[in-house]
Amino acid sequence: MTSIRAARAFSLRNGLRALLAIGVLAAPIAAEADEAVTKERIDSAVAALDGIAETILERTDVPGLAVAVVHDGTMIYSNGFGVLEVGKAAPVRADTVFQIASLSKSLAASVVAHQVGEGAVAWNTPVQTLMPDFALADPWVSEHVTVGDLFAHRSGLPDHAGDDLELLGYGRQAILDRLRLLPLNAFRDSYAYTNFGLTAAAEAVARNAGTEWESLSDTVLYAPLGMGATSSRFADFAAIEDRAVGHTLIDGAFAPVTVRMPDPQSPAGGVSSTVEDFARWMIMVLDEGRYEGEDIVKNGALLPALTPQSVSDPTTSAASLPSFYGFGVGVGTRGPGVVALSHSGAFVLGAATTYVMLPSEKLGIVVFTNALPIGAPEAVSAEFIDLVINGEVQRDWLSLFRGAIGPLTDPVGEYVGKTPPSDAAPAGPLADYTGVFESAYFGKASVALDGETLTLTVGEDEQHFALSPWSGDIFTFPVLNENMPHGSISAVTFDRDGAASTALTIEFLDENGLGRFDRAEP
Repeated sequence: MTSIRAARAFSLRNGLRALLAIGVLAAPIAAEADEAVTKERIDSAVAALDGIAETILERTDVPGLAVAVVHDGTMIYSNGFGVLEVGKAAPVRADTVFQIASLSKSLAASVVAHQVGEGAVAWNTPVQTLMPDFALADPWVSEHVTVGDLFAHRSGLPDHAGDDLELLGYGRQAILDRLRLLPLNAFRDSYAYTNFGLTAAAEAVARNAGTEWESLSDTVLYAPLGMGATSSRFADFAAIEDRAVGHTLIDGAFAPVTVRMPDPQSPAGGVSSTVEDFARWMIMVLDEGRYEGEDIVKNGALLPALTPQSVSDPTTSAASLPSFYGFGVGVGTRGPGVVALSHSGAFVLGAATTYVMLPSEKLGIVVFTNALPIGAPEAVSAEFIDLVINGEVQRDWLSLFRGAIGPLTDPVGEYVGKTPPSDAAPAGPLADYTGVFESAYFGKASVALDGETLTLTVGEDEQHFALSPWSGDIFTFPVLNENMPHGSISAVTFDRDGAASTALTIEFLDENGLGRFDRAEP
């Protein structure tokens, strides 16, 4: 019962994360434009950006924010606001490096599009032809799933497949190998946002090119565009002095707690960049693959990434349109049907980013922040686009986004906010719960007795958790990671046969029903 209820809570959070990650929540602007977009409107919207950004920082207490705007092949605005880290004076500048989270997917799609344009691969190339060791739970799906399927999140993998392994310190290859153990939804007939599904496709393209993904990205995209501060390697980000420090919420205040190291999912979420570097990429996309007169990506190869490939958010009424996902890019409309390309990114441990591009106007805005997602970058971009299309800000975008994204920062777990029942059953002898337990998906978990406290050790990086008795064979522990905001609590439920425990189930690992660990054979 506990694992089922917990899975529902995790699914709600991950569903909201998926909406945030593709920019769906920014899609509707209800009122129609009263006249065509003009240069004067764009100039007026740009002139308002300083005030918009400063107001959003004041209303949210987000430490730092950077913004850039491109129009008609030129970066026409860039600026930084706030500080790199709470309590320190170093300011955010337009060339400050941020972790950009899921905006990485759009850059990755351009890298793959380059390879498609060169004839090295195609969007419909089966991944197994490039990476024979790749497999999913269904052999037929394994044989037929393509690069495009994985970039459009239509492979059938469950929502955020593999993220739970990354939380436990597993590397890219180990996670990709275990995707075959996950249950599948309908192939090409369901949408579920997956970092490691996309990473698998990107990895396959890089192997086909005879190099690693990080080097391929440098060679075919970052270097040709002059994105000198952009990298797909965490070590490069960590080595930069002028970098934004990630902040999460601790008791209602932003604080830097730990640094997110996303190398395992680098194509999907591991890029670091500046808004000025990212502006170069937007200029290239808005000019159909060209930058400063040079072809970076052939348009015929890039265009599929920018057009609907999956229905990411079905319509709920005849009066509204669904939202779509291309290959690493969200596709929707703004105002009176203006096509918009967008994506947002988020780390619960300290990043929120977004971009919106209007191809018909060759206009784009990108916003980076150094705090967990509460709608700040989306509000900045939405106010700007509202001014461009409608000539005025027509609603309180920040309140709208905070209301929609707020659950992302809520603690997770069946026992959050509760105290053990007054009639709690006593636990058994603590020694009965000790031992080594195994899961085909998660690996080993061990329980040891440290004085009068049970300690759980789990993961490739051997994370340790002190267990507190709750009732009977149920214990709890606090946990903070990318899926579990501050204040989250996970349960551990033991199965016992007589004295010794035969299995345990870890709540925060049980979203896909794989959180059970059976006692290892002696």
